[in-house]
Order: sequence, then structure tokens, then C-alpha cells
Amino acid sequence: MITRMKYVEYLISTPINYTCSNLAEHLDDVSHDVVTDYLHQERLTARNLWELTQPFIEDGPAAFLIIDDSVQNKQYSQSIELVKRQYSGAAGGLVRGIGVVNLLHTAGQGQFYPIDFRIYAKKHDGKTKNDHMREMLRHAIGDKQIQARTVLFDSWYASWQNLKLVQRLDLTFYTVLKSNRLVSLNEEEGYIHLDEIAWTAAQLQHGIVVKLKKVPFKVKLFKLVATNGDIDWVITNDLDSTSTAQVAQEANDVRWEVEQFHRELKQLTGSEKCQCRKQRSQRNHLACCYHAWLTMKVKAFELQKTIYQVKSDLLTDYLRAELRAPRIPALPVL
Repeated sequence: MITRMKYVEYLISTPINYTCSNLAEHLDDVSHDVVTDYLHQERLTARNLWELTQPFIEDGPAAFLIIDDSVQNKQYSQSIELVKRQYSGAAGGLVRGIGVVNLLHTAGQGQFYPIDFRIYAKKHDGKTKNDHMREMLRHAIGDKQIQARTVLFDSWYASWQNLKLVQRLDLTFYTVLKSNRLVSLNEEEGYIHLDEIAWTAAQLQHGIVVKLKKVPFKVKLFKLVATNGDIDWVITNDLDSTSTAQVAQEANDVRWEVEQFHRELKQLTGSEKCQCRKQRSQRNHLACCYHAWLTMKVKAFELQKTIYQVKSDLLTDYLRAELRAPRIPALPVL
């Protein structure tokens, strides 16, 4: 018999192969069909993730919510439901995969946890990534009673509809704009491109208040220049004088925690490796991957190690045992 706990423990323990057949081969009296039947019949949702995560988050007004999406690459799979061609930042182009929109809660300094996720499958539910973003944000504030007051997201989610929602929820946002976005410095000059703005030293430090099309409130714009010359155009609805370029940079840095989460989920739980064809099986596999990641995250915090160290320690224990009593001793030297 396969249970949720057994499947999650398999995802944590296996080093490379995350397939149903591999799990069946390593259990007594369990066939491949038993494993696939479990994934097809179970009904795990993001609510199960919230129930697991809730005890571990350090919530409060100073905490952050981060929204971003990721593609589970299935480029070699031709018959898996939910798979469609879509842009993947990790691949740097279009791939066949399953899109997932994630909502993370973080207290900063690496203490981030996923509290909600949505499968992007417009063909099945008619919802865009932005629809999922707004739905998760409303649920976080309304249903989950999250107290974090700052929301971070990238340019994909910086539409006027999303900005208005964050403002309406009485939250602060920090997000980046694409370089072709138009802003207005004043009513007389109209709208201009971001790279047409002439910046003074004081403005680089404290930002410029600008107007975006269709956004009924003004935002503060920052030009953040990296050491390699790359520019991030960051906006916030916090117009207070304490909102400086340093604050915007710190918020922008926190936003990258979601990229770390995406890498860990893929590399350590086999989130992309399930080859089951049915969408219910894929949804359940992903839900178990979140469970596996959270289990390792909690153990890593307990041991004061990285999540990668926790995973590699499993192989370390195996290697030590083999060196103590090798099951395949080396041939004796003549």
C-alpha cells in the first residue's frame, strides 16, 4: 500500500530517479500500478500545503509575500495533460511544461515558505497567471489572515489591475517595470520611456514620484544600477520619505528568494520528473513535492544546515556504512 507519507519520504530519499516504477522496485509486494493508482486517486491541494506550512511561518507586518511563477520542464513528454508550450526563464525560451504560480511568505534572511500555489492551466479553468495571483493574494489576506504588509513580484505581474488590487488591500508593493513601460513625471509633459528620464544624484537616492497609465494613484520610481551596469526599474506605492533606493534594493533582493525556492524544489524533490499522463497524478505529485521540500527545509533549520546538505547527508550515511562493511569488497591485491 502507498500512502502520502510513503510517497513524500521516497521523494526525499531517492537521489536521482523519481519515477513510479523506481519506487515500486524498492518496496516489497508493491507493483508499479499500485503507485500510479495512488497518484491518480489522491486529491491533494494547496490547502494541504497551508496546513503544513502555517506552524512554521514568522508572520507579522514586517514580513513579505512574494509572487512568482515557474515552469516544470516536460520537454520530452508528448502525452502528459497540463503540459503546454510556455516561456521558461530557467531555459531562456519556450519549453513544453507545466506552469505553476507560487505565493511565498518570508520573514527575510532565508526564512521563506510556500503558503499557496496554483497550476497554470487556462484550458482547464480559464484562469490566467494574473488571475491566480490575485486569487492567492485575496485568500492570503482574507482567509489565511496573513499579517505581512509588503508584496513583491516581477514585471509580469506589474499590470495596472494587480497594482490596484494591492493598493485596495492596503498593502505595500515593490515590483520591477520593463524598460519599455511609459511613465509621466507631470501632466504637462505627458508619458515618456523610463530611459528618457534625467536623474540627479538626489533622485537616484530618494526616487521620483511618477504616474502610470490606468493606475489611479502615483508611485515612486527607483533606478537601481548593478555593478555590471544592469538596471532594475523598481516602483512602490510607498511614497513616504523613508522609502529610499536602499530600501527598494533590499526589497528587490528579498524577491530573489523565490528563485532559490524554485531551484530547490526542482533539484531536490524531482518536481519535473513524474511521467504520469493524467493531470490529477501530476497535481498530486507536485503537492507531494512541496511536502517533501518543506520537510527538508524544517530539518535543515533544525540542524542549522542548508537544504542541500540535508539531502546529501542521506548519501553520506550510505557511503560510510559501505566503507565500514562493503557489500562488494574489492578483489584482493596479488
